[in-house]
Amino acid sequence: MQLRHYRCLILPGLLLVDMVLEPVCCPNCNSTNVVKNGKSDEGKQRYRCRNTDCPRRSFIRDYSYRGYLPEVKQQISDMAVNGSGIRDTARVLKISPTAVIEE
Repeated sequence: MQLRHYRCLILPGLLLVDMVLEPVCCPNCNSTNVVKNGKSDEGKQRYRCRNTDCPRRSFIRDYSYRGYLPEVKQQISDMAVNGSGIRDTARVLKISPTAVIEE
């Protein structure tokens, strides 16, 4: 991942501003071939992976709720396979039982 540095000179106050742009990577395939794809209901930027081999098309960089994170969804599946109940899984992962049921 390569960061791009930009330096802006704003007149007439001659204010020098440093800016760093960080490339957005798909959390599933790590491709940087990503474009903006609207906003969520909470106003967060949604992105779309343009890699045709990637099974995940749309994602948000910073989820506000842990239940939406891919790692947590994987843990829900693992705990279900191992026989954990809905309330037990919700308590351990600190998410709502509804999020466990929906996964």
